[in-house]
Amino acid sequence: MPARIKNALIWVFGALGGILWGYDTGVISGAMLFIKNDIALTPLLEGMVVSGLLVGAMLGAGLSGRLSDSWGRRRLILAASAVFILGTLGAALATTPWTLIAFRFVIGTGVGIASVVVPLYLTELAPKHLRGGLTSLMQLLVTVGIFLAYVTDYLLAGAEAWRWMIGLGVVPAAILALGIVTQPESPRWLVGKGRNDEARHVLTRLRGTGGAADAELAEIEETERVERAESRPLTLKDLTAPRLRPVLLAGMLLVFFQNFVGINTIIYYAPTLLTDIGFGSDGAILANVGIGLLNMLMTLPAMRLIDRKGRKPLLLYGALGMCAAMLVLAVTNLSGLGYGAALSTLTLFGIALYIASFAVSWGPVQWVMLPELFPMRIRAAAVSLCVMFNWLFNMAVSLVFPSLLRAWGAGVNFLFFAVTTFAAFLFVRKLLPETKGRSLEEIERDLLKGRSGHPEDRDGGRSGHPEADGSVPVSSGADAAG
Repeated sequence: MPARIKNALIWVFGALGGILWGYDTGVISGAMLFIKNDIALTPLLEGMVVSGLLVGAMLGAGLSGRLSDSWGRRRLILAASAVFILGTLGAALATTPWTLIAFRFVIGTGVGIASVVVPLYLTELAPKHLRGGLTSLMQLLVTVGIFLAYVTDYLLAGAEAWRWMIGLGVVPAAILALGIVTQPESPRWLVGKGRNDEARHVLTRLRGTGGAADAELAEIEETERVERAESRPLTLKDLTAPRLRPVLLAGMLLVFFQNFVGINTIIYYAPTLLTDIGFGSDGAILANVGIGLLNMLMTLPAMRLIDRKGRKPLLLYGALGMCAAMLVLAVTNLSGLGYGAALSTLTLFGIALYIASFAVSWGPVQWVMLPELFPMRIRAAAVSLCVMFNWLFNMAVSLVFPSLLRAWGAGVNFLFFAVTTFAAFLFVRKLLPETKGRSLEEIERDLLKGRSGHPEDRDGGRSGHPEADGSVPVSSGADAAG
């Protein structure tokens, strides 16, 4: 089989990992309309069904770094596939709230593992010229999975077949499990375990020639040597020390705002919100399909703009767009409009504006910026910590939103998210550095000095660092942990 096809297969099975992540995250939005007909759920239990996946994702993300180093990338992806299958079947067959919550937690463990190890595996196997767009590509694949989940929800809504909505997630999980068995282990991991001859064999198989394999192997061995010399375990004292505190603050606020701008309320609860304003179940889920399609399509320009326009402009304009959308939704819901065309049109416009603004900015940019913010010696541990908190913040919003929706109504909640999106705008403008076209050393210096990364703040001159094009460094597998 030609090397080009072998490399393409790696991306095919990696794509299944991202699609699985998106499918299991998105399918619950439509299924929730019908789960409540078979299983009695209070608003709190409804929030727990959704957030159970996110608690599991925290666990999976936290475990995946250590497990991927000890088990290997390929074996851990295989284990994640098994976890997906077990959790999906259990959730589809659940008859009580607590069994449904428990198996959603199991699914979440697989999601958490996939969110770390799939990009890590692809980064370490892909040819150099394909690595740069990996992170934003994974975000696109997640949106593809969400879109497929919404389409599945719509096709099965007439039969109210929520068990099939959830259960069909077994199909991509099984294909991923069968496919990953045929793929090689990461040469980066093999070198780290001292299995250099196996790494050379894998690289020769993937690149097609011994010369290309030997050159790449030498690069991997040099990177491994440097990392062993410079890396050390990360401690809480390191992160809270004055030198690294601004870096940690920037990373934590980035993941905080990505979740507290309200995206989870749209992804998980859009059909519920729409039925509350008079949509029928079928109409709400059809509208949700449109939301998923828009989410997927607006990620495409982000992949092109992120290295052309920069990270900060996308985040700034995205925050303003989301703020405007939340104000539209808040005013619409608080104005007392009765059910009808005006309320429906304004609500759909607000949701569409919000999704488009998020998908072109905060959706993909966070995952690109996180590895760029942290120095190499602490990058793996620091990114893993931020990803864990990302799932924690996601879970917090998802858990309490149904109760807040019942207590305050949609309008007040949208007004709250309008405030948080504007706060996100201020955070990006004042505290977050621009990382496009800058070496990691420049980024670190500016964070430590409290600079914003605007051109006028720069200290002039270029470092000549080989990563000065602003792309995510990928020679280390740890760099893909975000």
